[in-house]
Order: sequence, then C-alpha cells, then structure tokens
Amino acid sequence: QVELVESGGGLVQAGGSLRLSCAASGRIDSTYPMGWFRQRPGKEREFVGVIGMNGRPVYYGESVAGRFTISRDNAKNTVSLQMNSLKPEDTAVYYCAADPSGSWRAPEAYGYWGRGTQVTVSS
Repeated sequence: QVELVESGGGLVQAGGSLRLSCAASGRIDSTYPMGWFRQRPGKEREFVGVIGMNGRPVYYGESVAGRFTISRDNAKNTVSLQMNSLKPEDTAVYYCAADPSGSWRAPEAYGYWGRGTQVTVSS
C-alpha cells in the first residue's frame, strides 16, 4: 500500500508563487518516477511534470515549462512543485502520482495517486 498526500495549495494572485509538496509513505520505492498532474473544472487531467530517480530526468508540460520546477528528496520521500509566475489558467486541483508503467506523461500510466490540493489563482 502506498499513500501520497499533497499539501501547499491555496489562493494566490496572478504573478505569485506557491510550493506544493507530496509526501509518500508505505511501500514506496525511491526509484519510482513521481509525477504532478492537474485537473481544471470540466477538463481532463493534464500532465504538469515528472521527475525520475535521483532527480533525473525531469519533464514538464508545455503550459508550465519555464515557470514550474519539480524536485525530490528521497531521504524524506517527498516531491515538490515550485510554481512561479502563476496565471489564472493554472487554477486547478493538483495531484501527485507515482510509479508509472508506460508513458510518464499519461495519467493512466500511474498506479498511485494522492487526493489532490486546490490551487486558485486570482486575476
């Protein structure tokens, strides 16, 4: 059993920053790639980014590249998502996911998910 718990969401003005964290527990392996996804109202779950074992490789979705940064601390079993220059269109529920089997960009490839944390960016 693997448990993922996201934290750090909230309300922020456009142009601001937030840092999300994902704490992993249970039968989690530090070699698991860890991903972030988001889901906006009425939209499908969207790939935000993923980080491999020991911090490499790292891939980002087109809409967040250059603004968001993913990092991980294997000793603490945590993954973070630093979000800068936030825009109203970044408003979504953000999810942490682990252990993809297949494409790292595909939500259906991931075996474990957190419950999500809401990020709201006001204009």
